[in-house]
Amino acid sequence: MNILIIGGNRYFGKRLTARLLESGHAVTILNRGSSLVPNATPYTAPNDTPDRVDHLLADRNDEAALEAALGDRTFDVVVDQVCYTPRQAAIARRVFGPRTGRYVMTSTVEVYEYEDSAAPVREEAVDPRTVTVDLDLPWDDGEFLDAHYGEGKRQAEAVFAAEPPFPYTAVRVAHVLGGADDFTGRVEHYARRIRAGEPISVPAVNHPATYVYVEEIAEFLAWAVEAEFTGPVNAHSHGPLTTADICAEIERQLGGETVLHEVEVGEVSPFSFVRSYGMDNSRATALGFSFSNSAQWLPRALSETLGAR
Repeated sequence: MNILIIGGNRYFGKRLTARLLESGHAVTILNRGSSLVPNATPYTAPNDTPDRVDHLLADRNDEAALEAALGDRTFDVVVDQVCYTPRQAAIARRVFGPRTGRYVMTSTVEVYEYEDSAAPVREEAVDPRTVTVDLDLPWDDGEFLDAHYGEGKRQAEAVFAAEPPFPYTAVRVAHVLGGADDFTGRVEHYARRIRAGEPISVPAVNHPATYVYVEEIAEFLAWAVEAEFTGPVNAHSHGPLTTADICAEIERQLGGETVLHEVEVGEVSPFSFVRSYGMDNSRATALGFSFSNSAQWLPRALSETLGAR
């Protein structure tokens, strides 16, 4: 197949590219000349990008520039790794409607940020067809976008889901762990405090969450590219993790002491959650994907990230 990846030059996007090439697909990567993501830099191909990958440069927020960069190219599948807003989704609908046979959007567990459920959350808890879209919100403002990440993804899903011009799925990705190239700094947040025995702020009632290994989410996306299902799908490993689980493994690898400090108000550490919105992956498993258990990969995932620091 001929596949376009929008924003596939880092983290699990790189791993997805490698898997698609190994499966014999033709891959094109389109990256931005500018970005809504704070502190982002214009795209340059990383040194480890395979020579077999074609590269296009365009700002996806500029519809005319995107059209010009694509020219008369068409694709069997588009994988959109960096669709954060309904405006970006609306442009993608118009531009790729006549250019692709399938669209895979990388979404997020954060679409469920308003849920609070003791049971794992299924896809129908957020039906994108019922989500209100507001294109007039300040989506171009980086601070607004950071503060409304889940809402931006919800509304982007809604734009694609409204009479989609192509078969479409939104992969709702759990919190990702692993890799020497983890750029989020979340694991290092814990490592610094555990090494120093400094308090780690967590909510008084701290809920477990669903996670996925960086290699596994790349494998899942590669599988989704070749599949035919549509609609939202949750993607995560079996076995939710708590803040204490992650800290215990970091402490085992680095030494130090984990000091969890419960707070009623104020900012908490990144892998701690006031609400319960761990996902249910039964739809994905019924469709045929086999997930691992987080206990199988957690030591390896943290070792990869900690070793790089």
